[in-house]
Amino acid sequence: MFAVQVKDAIRSTMNLSDMVFRGYLGDLEDAELMRRPGKGCNHLAWQIGHLVVAEVMMLGGMFPEFKTELPEGFEEAHHKDNVDCEDPSKFNTLAEYLELMTKVRANTLAALEAMDESKLDDPAPEQMRAFCPTVGDMMILIGTHPMMHAGQIVPVRRECGKPVMF
Repeated sequence: MFAVQVKDAIRSTMNLSDMVFRGYLGDLEDAELMRRPGKGCNHLAWQIGHLVVAEVMMLGGMFPEFKTELPEGFEEAHHKDNVDCEDPSKFNTLAEYLELMTKVRANTLAALEAMDESKLDDPAPEQMRAFCPTVGDMMILIGTHPMMHAGQIVPVRRECGKPVMF
């Protein structure tokens, strides 16, 4: 019998999180991404972009060689100063978001694969240490961050008459 290795558990967490998050998004129309799950919440397009930017920044802070180059203006469109923007032309289509998420996650998984497992115990970048003390903690955060937002997709799905999932 083989014990699960730490990197395998992190990879599995990332894959499960992706499956749920993408499952919730999969049948939404582009216009539905501009819906907000409730008063004071960010619309789905902004949240998806936020997740992409956050993963790029977290990974780039640890492994600059694996940092994904984002399209021009993407980071600014999904900055916290832009949460009130209601102009769909400032955001991406679902297909574009999913393609970018795939590219970013592939780089994250490549970094995970390339690192020696002992690297997971290294200190995280200084600005993240209070929340995630180690590289391992950061990789787990990257994997679970979409799940922190996935529940906000459900009210939009219900309002749009989409089927219940999971």
